[in-house]
Amino acid sequence: MKALPVGLLVIAGLLSTAGFGYFFASRSGEAQTGASLYLANCASCHGAKLEGQPDWMKRLPNGRLPAPPHDETGHTWHHSDKQLFTIVKFGLASISPGYESDMPAFEGVLTDGQIEAVLGYIKGTWTGRARGYQADRSQADPS
Repeated sequence: MKALPVGLLVIAGLLSTAGFGYFFASRSGEAQTGASLYLANCASCHGAKLEGQPDWMKRLPNGRLPAPPHDETGHTWHHSDKQLFTIVKFGLASISPGYESDMPAFEGVLTDGQIEAVLGYIKGTWTGRARGYQADRSQADPS
């Protein structure tokens, strides 16, 4: 009878290393919280599947860009953790003064922990390649 649980652990480990780790991680409380907060606060613009708005690189009539995707087709993973946190908490102009965006600041709406949970959820959907690139950017970003 002990062979079955051990076998399941081996299979889970293999799936995790094959890029399916998010499937198992998404069952954790923090990932579930991040997913719920994302759906409640971000999905209306960035998409329920992190797909962003159509033609997100083409300016709207008001001169602003549509909401980008947070999956790997976008550029979210090009930013450090510090930049991502700052953008969500204080708005895009906080890292790019004068830049006009429809992205609201979530200071006073989400706690720091909630922002971190949302970002953790988003990052948890990326492949190892994108997570590695983003982790390198975060490590290189002076705090």
